[in-house]
Amino acid sequence: MSEIQRPGALYQQVAAAIREAILAGEFAPDSLLPSEAQLMARYGVSRPTVRNAIAALRAEGLIDVRHGKGSFVRSSGQPVLTVERRISRTPDGKFVMPNGDVWQEIEEPSTYRTHTTKDTGRHLQLGEEEALFGCDRLLIDPGTGTRAMHRTLIPFAVAEAVPLLSKEPCKPPAAIYWVLTQAGHKLSWTETVRAHMPLPDERTTLQLPDATPVLHLSRVTHDTDDRPLILEELRIGADHAEVTFRITVDKQPTRRARA
Repeated sequence: MSEIQRPGALYQQVAAAIREAILAGEFAPDSLLPSEAQLMARYGVSRPTVRNAIAALRAEGLIDVRHGKGSFVRSSGQPVLTVERRISRTPDGKFVMPNGDVWQEIEEPSTYRTHTTKDTGRHLQLGEEEALFGCDRLLIDPGTGTRAMHRTLIPFAVAEAVPLLSKEPCKPPAAIYWVLTQAGHKLSWTETVRAHMPLPDERTTLQLPDATPVLHLSRVTHDTDDRPLILEELRIGADHAEVTFRITVDKQPTRRARA
C-alpha cells in the first residue's frame, strides 16, 4: 500500500499518485488501470475517493473510461493521420488534393440553405444573416478510421453568378475550384486553424473520447481582388490527426529605380 501524505483533498492526492505512475511508465498507454478495489487497497482510501480521482484524471484527458470495461490510459498522443493542406493542379488545369481524396463519405451529403453567423460572416466578409448555400459531409479515412466533418458555405451572390454552384453545392472541393475557374475566377486561398472543446454533436459524430479537443480548419477561397467566394470548414479530433502545410516564399514586387 502506498501512503498518501500530500497537501490537498484526498482524491487529488490519489489522482496525483496515479498520474505519477502513468508518467513514470508503470501503466503503459492503452493499458487497463487497476480496478477500483485494487486502487482502494493500494492507496488505502475509500471507493468514492478513488472514483473522484479517476474523474479528475478523466477530465485532464489522461485516462479514458470505457463503460463495462474499466479505465484505460490514453495513448501517447502521437497522431495516426497527417492531414496535408495543399492544392495542386494537373496540366489540364484540374485541381488535385494531396495524395488524392483519400476521404470516403460515410453518408449522403446534406444540402441546405442557411445564413452567416458572426464567425462565418467574418471569414466571408459579410454581415450576419446573409443567405448561404450549405453542404455538410461526414468523412472517414479508411486507413485509420479517423472521422472528419466537412462543411462548404457558398454565398447566394456567388452561386447566382455561377449557377452550377447553386444546383450542386455539394461537389467535392476540387470540383468546386474547377467550376469557379471555368467561370473566370483566378483563385487563391487562406486558411486558419484553431482548437476548441467539442460540442455534444461534434463529440458524438466524430466519436471522440473524453477531454479531446477538435481541430477546426477554416479555408477561404478568394477571387483575384481578394473577395471571398466560398468558405470550407473541416473539423477533426486532435487526438487522431495533425495538420501540415507546405510553405512557399512569396515574390516581392521589384522596386523601380528612381530617375
